[in-house]
Amino acid sequence: MAEARQHLNRGTTGPEAVPVPHLAAIARETPPVQPAALDRGRYIQIVGFFGTAFLSFIWWELILRRVPGIGRYARRTSLPRWQMFARRYRRLAVRRGGVLIKLGQFMSVRVDVLPAAITGELAGLQDEVPAEKYEDVADVVTAELGKPPAEAFAWFSPVPDAAASLAQVHRARLHDGQDVVVKVQRPRIQSIVETDLAAIRVAKGWLKRYKPITRRANLDQIYDEFARTTRAEVDFIAEGENAQRFAANFAGDAGVHIPAVYWDYSTRRVLTLENVAYIKIGDLHAIEAAGIDLGEVARRLYQAYLDQIFVHNFVHADPHPGNLFVKPLYRPPGLSPAAPTPFTLIFVDFGMVAVIPEELRAYLREFLLGVGTFDSHRIVQAYLDAGVLRPSADRKRLEEVHDVLFRALKGVRMGSLSDVAFAQAEVLMREYRDVLFEMPFQFPSDMLFAVRAVGILSGMATSLDPDFDPWAATLPFAEKLSGELPGLDWRSWLSEGQDLMRLALRLPTRVDSFLTQAQRGELAVQATLAPDAARAIRRVEQSVTRVMWTVAAAGLFLGGIILRVAEGPSLVSTGLLVASAAAFLWGLTRR
Repeated sequence: MAEARQHLNRGTTGPEAVPVPHLAAIARETPPVQPAALDRGRYIQIVGFFGTAFLSFIWWELILRRVPGIGRYARRTSLPRWQMFARRYRRLAVRRGGVLIKLGQFMSVRVDVLPAAITGELAGLQDEVPAEKYEDVADVVTAELGKPPAEAFAWFSPVPDAAASLAQVHRARLHDGQDVVVKVQRPRIQSIVETDLAAIRVAKGWLKRYKPITRRANLDQIYDEFARTTRAEVDFIAEGENAQRFAANFAGDAGVHIPAVYWDYSTRRVLTLENVAYIKIGDLHAIEAAGIDLGEVARRLYQAYLDQIFVHNFVHADPHPGNLFVKPLYRPPGLSPAAPTPFTLIFVDFGMVAVIPEELRAYLREFLLGVGTFDSHRIVQAYLDAGVLRPSADRKRLEEVHDVLFRALKGVRMGSLSDVAFAQAEVLMREYRDVLFEMPFQFPSDMLFAVRAVGILSGMATSLDPDFDPWAATLPFAEKLSGELPGLDWRSWLSEGQDLMRLALRLPTRVDSFLTQAQRGELAVQATLAPDAARAIRRVEQSVTRVMWTVAAAGLFLGGIILRVAEGPSLVSTGLLVASAAAFLWGLTRR
């Protein structure tokens, strides 16, 4: 085991890096994680929070909103209530930590599911919570490495450099003098993770009963993706593999550095990495004082993410300022004093990554080319081919939305991008309210994590260089990729030719089958209503359903009143009145 780790430790960041699959041997030799017992008190508190929020939603959005007179007030105050719920969730997540912070960050990118009032509040949720006691951290290190920190390392800082919801980081020094950082999982984190996931699964079951959400999103798939991502974050072997994969991807790029993994000091709960804490990318004054060009940092950061998304298809999904550093390099003799200092961009923390699915990669490149050339039709076609556009989507309206955005944003620098975007928000809400509220997309979570990363990245690029032009950087990259799309080499052409040959051989049989069905009168035509017509029909169906339940409630009410007047209070008359109220409320809430 030690020999295997020593072998893996050599060349983790160089061109000869060991392929990631070799690391699986380490995971297999590590004892499997046993199922953790649930924390009942924590479980009840979280389920209670979601239950209260769900009941409030039913009362305000499904009942009072349909009551004449009160409905207008309920609709007018809907946005503040959503924001209040999001703020209450933020307070709970910061107080309790665990998976709740991760859930907030995860849902902040699900603009295809949640209103902007919630995603906006959750977007700033930081993964920072109070640190664990040093004694508890030392117990975890001792259990994992077989030695207390004072023996396993030449020096181990008792004070953490950072404390997140799942783990915290301590500086240390190996016996050979190498400075490292040690990431240690919080005690009892497995129990906290499984407790939180169990509570979230209950809330998901409630939401599945609300058809407008289930029509818009596959909640089971979203939950499974979130649970998979969260459980991966508490497996530091997987995080080490991610770091090594990034190192291999950028092995030929001297402008990007990935810290080495020390496998002799790493397990599922403890991860030891090269200490690369130089200048944080958010410390603009320190970067300038080192003689580094801020504009060049922005361009290199943007280029690194274009490579991750469109070339490597493996994305660092949590690029906040604490996870990115700038390392000044040696200034060679003879370099002009006015020349900027060379530097390297450093990425850390590889627990949250996004893998672009293979079936989406070609379409994603088509999307990039559409963005680079301001081609709305190409973009919408890429959505359609990738399967992320719902069948009911109005493609023409989507193209119009993209055209409006392109006209407004074309040539805009990063420093003005957010102001222009906010100015256009009112126009979009007025002209394309139907499209924005329909939200005809269903994206894999990895894609949305990549989008979230780009959103964070744009904020950092703006602070680094407000004059940075993302369009000017995107178009050459898109044109370069367009010449590298799969299908342009002879092997791909041969494969396409074989597919066409197979299709040609099957064609006579299919034509014969088609003509036979036509002769027998068995042909069927499947048509899909236009989105506006489908919405109108749904509204009519809802109105008819409510009228039917209202009539039924009125009949039960009159029957109960007549019996009560004729015979006095009785079990039957009371039952009819109760049934009338139930029928009325049920009719109001039907969708």
